[in-house]
Amino acid sequence: MKKFQLVKRLSLGMLISGNCILLTACDSSSDSSVANSTNATCTILNIYDGDTMTLKCKGNADKIKVRMYCIDTPEIKQQPWGEKARDYLRGIAGEQVHLEAIDKDRYGRVVGEVYSGERNLNLEQVKAGQAAVYEDYCKKPEYKQVEATAKTAKLGIWAKAGLHQTPWEWRKKERED
Repeated sequence: MKKFQLVKRLSLGMLISGNCILLTACDSSSDSSVANSTNATCTILNIYDGDTMTLKCKGNADKIKVRMYCIDTPEIKQQPWGEKARDYLRGIAGEQVHLEAIDKDRYGRVVGEVYSGERNLNLEQVKAGQAAVYEDYCKKPEYKQVEATAKTAKLGIWAKAGLHQTPWEWRKKERED
């Protein structure tokens, strides 16, 4: 294993495992919500917008706020796009989902892929044109592939040009104003 990969894995292990001195000397009772929610079956408590939800996962006493990996949807204030993205996600999600936690973001949210049965809801948002690929944070090429198809078909946010196609730019502009 390359030195960088080892350091990266140890760092991730330390992040996920909480209060550890060594990767092998961890107390599992101090696991963070990322560790407890990795590959977990969860109940949806709330879907705030097209890329953020609160879950209650089996084996975890805490509610978990999840930011969906690889995607960015228009904010609710970006009418009508934000509500459409949220409502589409609510329509395809069901009550029970499977969370594959990947990381935590700077706001403390779990970042992960969310599945309803065999359907990857993150990818479904992009396929339907309800989400753009958040390239700065996405390492999976299948997201860019389905985004290209949605753009070509002018689905959802791709039907009309504007900042709703790049929510990160809209948020930046809002902070500057």
